[in-house]
Amino acid sequence: EQWKIDTSELAECKNIYAKLGGLAMPVNGWNWHKREQPVSSDELVSTHEEYYKHTIEIFGVDRCMFESNFPVDKRSISYRSLWNAFKLIAYEFTQEEKDLLFYKTAESFYKL
Repeated sequence: EQWKIDTSELAECKNIYAKLGGLAMPVNGWNWHKREQPVSSDELVSTHEEYYKHTIEIFGVDRCMFESNFPVDKRSISYRSLWNAFKLIAYEFTQEEKDLLFYKTAESFYKL
């Protein structure tokens, strides 16, 4: 629970945005890169959903953006499975919130 306190304090700074991704990288200790088969979308969701939803909750959809960390994540999960997992995580959000998470926040932040 300690990590929740630290990230909540960061979220108070309105100029900080959160990129949601990269947790499947080998350096994060899940050891998925050592498996014969990459992790599935469902397994990624069951393992990481709490982290992503907590970040979205404290920063808001207008300061969060899903992202892939490819090609580094490729050692643990396929590109398709990663983005399917993000869709599953965002399933209960409104269409407007999904648009923010999947492209509008990034579009605004990077001034695209």
